[in-house]
Amino acid sequence: MLDSVLPNERSSMGRRGYPPEFRRKVLDLVEAGRPIAEVAQALGISGQSIYTWRRQDRIDRGLEPGLTSGEKVELVAAKRRIAELETELLAMRRAMELVREVVPPKGGSRRSR
Repeated sequence: MLDSVLPNERSSMGRRGYPPEFRRKVLDLVEAGRPIAEVAQALGISGQSIYTWRRQDRIDRGLEPGLTSGEKVELVAAKRRIAELETELLAMRRAMELVREVVPPKGGSRRSR
């Protein structure tokens, strides 16, 4: 039965990990009563990966507290956007510093009241 779990997917693991369909089939095997160690060894994957997938699946189904997969995606996108905005802000601040060095303040040397 384990050979029927996407046999060609073992070699197609990309940089981002295993495909969601593969994870789902692995979790189905575990939920059907197969020991995690047996499934992991038969498929050549880490038992810890299966435990992690199972925990995230339980969170996504509302059975355990934690960030759902969708919330994690949103959080990563938000952090990426914050980093972009911080980079833009630093560039703007540096540009303002350079402009102040080149352009004298309005009104000469008089202080404003």
